[in-house]
Amino acid sequence: MPNAKEDNLSALSQAQHRAVSELLRVSPVADELARRFQQAGYTLALVGGSVRDALLGRLGNDLDFTTDARPEEVLKIVRPWADSVWEVGIAFGTVGCQKDARVEDSAPAQRFQIEITTYRSEAYDRTSRKPEVSYGDSIQDDLVRRDFTVNAMAVALPAKEFIDPYGGLEDLAARVLRTPAAPEDSFSDDPLRMMRAARFAAQLDFEVAPEVIEAMTAMADRIGIVSAERVRDELNKLLLSAHPREGLSLLVETGLAEKVLPELPALRLERDEHHRHKDVYEHTLIVLEQAMALEQQPDLTLRIAALLHDIGKPRTRRFESDGRVSFHHHEVVGAKMTKKRLTALKYPNDVVKDVSRLVELHLRFHGYGTGEWTDSAVRRYVRDAGPLLERLHKLTRSDCTTRNKRKASALSRAYDGLEHRIERLQEQEELDAIRPDLDGNEIMEILGVGPGPVIGRAYSHLLELRLENGPMERDAAVTALKEWWTNQSD
Repeated sequence: MPNAKEDNLSALSQAQHRAVSELLRVSPVADELARRFQQAGYTLALVGGSVRDALLGRLGNDLDFTTDARPEEVLKIVRPWADSVWEVGIAFGTVGCQKDARVEDSAPAQRFQIEITTYRSEAYDRTSRKPEVSYGDSIQDDLVRRDFTVNAMAVALPAKEFIDPYGGLEDLAARVLRTPAAPEDSFSDDPLRMMRAARFAAQLDFEVAPEVIEAMTAMADRIGIVSAERVRDELNKLLLSAHPREGLSLLVETGLAEKVLPELPALRLERDEHHRHKDVYEHTLIVLEQAMALEQQPDLTLRIAALLHDIGKPRTRRFESDGRVSFHHHEVVGAKMTKKRLTALKYPNDVVKDVSRLVELHLRFHGYGTGEWTDSAVRRYVRDAGPLLERLHKLTRSDCTTRNKRKASALSRAYDGLEHRIERLQEQEELDAIRPDLDGNEIMEILGVGPGPVIGRAYSHLLELRLENGPMERDAAVTALKEWWTNQSD
């Protein structure tokens, strides 16, 4: 039987074969650009994530390069060649550009997004959120400042010389995340790298080396100097990965979650001695995975809602006199906590609003029973969910993690029944756009009054009738409005 060493050698060989194929694909762009740098007296190398992805056989059209040319010289070289150039990262030594190129004679042109960064080193001042950038003189010095060994490999162009001074290829084959320098030095330079470790564990399904986990645990407080926007972006990448559980578990294990998303580790509630309520933390991770299984494509709003749907439970937990554990109104408390946390992490207003609403509504279905809701209650469910209805369907279905197969089957059938009723009512009533049977202008004309609060109250009354009884003929709606108006006057 093959041993671990033979397996590793086989993995290395396969990775190198994949890299050759990937590099040949982008050669028309990469080599042409490298020759321009060479003619100007500079070097150019494909680097970092691009090399890692080439070795994994998944190199896309976003290419990262490093060079000994300073940014001003990079601009002179790429401007005549690229289709467009941007300088948004030039303060950090990075020039971006776009190039449309045909990689095969008979194929249509492809669009390449390219970033070229001058050899550099950067470190955080302990009182600053921004790195101080200084330029380096060798590619080896540039690679040692990168976050992980699997991102510290380069391919010098156009010769295609593989540069791997820190054993990144072996770590890639072993599926291990290590840092090129001592992890304490790496994380001190840029504490966000601790979150990147969790993100790459989730994206690549890699193990994190013990010494890296130890440094993350010891230095978790250091994440506090990183801006909320950068933390949020890493968290998004982690959540949108194929294996978010691995990354989230690492954040909790190392104490980083306590600093950036404390509501998550707070879900690890101690169970009572009779084990009468389930592990909320583990339940949450399962809900996230089950929600992912229902997606057509990765949905950040749904995933955040799945992660946060029960964060109100620790604050609402009560041990009842009969021995039960209750979490009354945890969805309302959780919605407020969600809004506060996502706002602190600088999420866009629409994401804050949508996720908070999903958290608030995720328990609504549990009043449905086996179908006891009236059509009016179904209409209200749809109205309250609004454009989030499909996400609410997925979140509600995902929230069932019971091991009792009969109970799970009953819940699934009940929700099937609710969705069927929604579809039937939508066909009958165009439920997606529930409005009163008279609009504001008609209300003013019928009542003989101008704009003002009374029109809003009349509109709300007609909307309630619409929800309660379904569509009304115009004459019936006019009669109902006049009856309401008469009662207002009494």
